[in-house]
Amino acid sequence: MNEHDFEAQLRADGYTEIESQTLESRPGKGRHRHLFAIRGLVLSGTFNVMLDSEPIAHGPGQIFSVAEGQLHDESTGPEGARILVGRKFSKSPSVKEANRVGPD
Repeated sequence: MNEHDFEAQLRADGYTEIESQTLESRPGKGRHRHLFAIRGLVLSGTFNVMLDSEPIAHGPGQIFSVAEGQLHDESTGPEGARILVGRKFSKSPSVKEANRVGPD
């Protein structure tokens, strides 16, 4: 799936904050939750998502997702990653900004 089609699909599915991110190589951020759902497309590099005990590596062209409130960790491979990511909020805009946790 290309970037344009993925972004269109995100919007159709209710994802309102959509951005491209270039991430340097980094270890995990630590287990955390977001007050929004996340869906992303890896454009280059490797983006790892750990939902349970084992990280799942996502490479170019692969889609990852994390449900709202789901405990997870995330990291990148040694070359970093470039991703297109969307956020979907279930709360009203005023509440979402007050409760926003992190950029991803």
